[in-house]
Amino acid sequence: MRDSKPDTLVVLDFGGQYCHLIARRVRQLGVYSEILPSNIPSSEIQDRSEVKGVILSGGPSSVYEKDTPQFDPSILDLDLPVLGLCYGHQLIANIAGGDVRTGDRREYGITHVTVVKPVNILKGLRRSEKVWMSHGDTVYSLPDEYETLAFSDNTPIAAFRHVSKPVFGLQWHPEVTHTVHGEEILRNFIFEVCKCTANWKAESFIEKGMREIQNMVKDGKAVIALSGGVDSGTAAVLASMALGEKLTAVFVDHGFMREGETQSVKGAFEALGVKMIQLDERDRFFRRLKGITDPEEKRRIIGEEFIRVFEDFAVKIGAEYLIQGTIYPDRIESGAGRDASTIKTHHNVGGLPEKTRFKEIVEPLRDLYKDEVREVAKQLGLPNEIVWRQPFPGPGLAVRVIGQLSEEKIEAVRKADRIVVEELQESELDKRLWQFFAVLTDTKSTGVKGDARAYGYTVAVRVVESSEAMTASFSRLPYDVLERISTRITNEIPQIVRVVYDITHKPPATIEWE
Repeated sequence: MRDSKPDTLVVLDFGGQYCHLIARRVRQLGVYSEILPSNIPSSEIQDRSEVKGVILSGGPSSVYEKDTPQFDPSILDLDLPVLGLCYGHQLIANIAGGDVRTGDRREYGITHVTVVKPVNILKGLRRSEKVWMSHGDTVYSLPDEYETLAFSDNTPIAAFRHVSKPVFGLQWHPEVTHTVHGEEILRNFIFEVCKCTANWKAESFIEKGMREIQNMVKDGKAVIALSGGVDSGTAAVLASMALGEKLTAVFVDHGFMREGETQSVKGAFEALGVKMIQLDERDRFFRRLKGITDPEEKRRIIGEEFIRVFEDFAVKIGAEYLIQGTIYPDRIESGAGRDASTIKTHHNVGGLPEKTRFKEIVEPLRDLYKDEVREVAKQLGLPNEIVWRQPFPGPGLAVRVIGQLSEEKIEAVRKADRIVVEELQESELDKRLWQFFAVLTDTKSTGVKGDARAYGYTVAVRVVESSEAMTASFSRLPYDVLERISTRITNEIPQIVRVVYDITHKPPATIEWE
């Protein structure tokens, strides 16, 4: 970063899954953002002249419950604009002496609000706005020094401001793409209220990442978990540049890869000059997962088994460090952060055993989003097929088979996945999509094949559009494409008699089913 510090917005983290997304949106607008603990003293903010405003994030807690995360209320008395979002909105209202309690009706997803005063943060908005809500508690009243800016059918105070201080609250989430004019709201706060200048550009992440790896590994040896995706691939190339021969990339074939994936990954990274080894551990993983149906247990077992495989190999070559391509959405969904809620355990985060034989686990991409990782990957010269390879979970097809695993089920979902990919590529729709795949559900139903009764599995097809994976929308695919996918799956895979299409956004769903 340059010696003259850029204008900065501080985001206080109350454990909401969108906290880093708020910070990301601020950075996308050219203003530096920094995430700090929710309980930071106001003096630590006041002493920094570059800080121009404070945003209070959302969170999974209720303001009126015991031991919920709070913030230093004297922050509201600093000569700084403050914007509370969702839980942050409720916190400000509660501190001010307002009435905050469980709502008569909870609001999750798309909501329409009525803007009664399009001023300050709501400047330029229409009277009716389409926004994204995700809350159970509601602000019902505020003292006279506050005024209502917007309401919804179920939320009488959906936005407010202090009449004399630059303090604002929004019950909805302007940082998610589902809020139609969310960026305009953030722009209003950042530039109109906080008077920030867009004077920040990230320093070279490549140099920073290489320094971090070198400083942690020093003269030791490291192994890196390589899956072939853009996250682990970027981390592998970065670590290879930093450590050279001291690094070995390990590709573990756990038996849950997509069709042809093992061969393509090996060829791609050997061509990039990454020293790698492929381990066939299919029998080992199947044995550990026999009879397991709970998705969290699957992820924990796979996470632990991955680590044990890497440990066994590391001992053979004398490596003491493990490098992973963990990115921020992995961490936040696994409950990273003091107040965060666990949505699902990622095998390389929450699935890790408490004790490992590694001196350190190095995660150079841990604070980046997928789109940022792709930018770094392009700078590193990774080929397009890796840069734009659609996300694939570390546990692979094991979490795309609902319920108990078998080789027959894995092979069925592998074939179904190939059909989905082929049809979307043939239709030239794949380039605008974030992720597309098939899920083998644990629901069986009756069908007809060859004029005879058939009783088989149901496959769900999931296709979503997103920019950072923290939120996603189901894709409105043409019916003829869906028809071809369904026809091929039921014709080419004997065990499957029914295909359904998942039309759920994230949230309330996650992208993956498990």
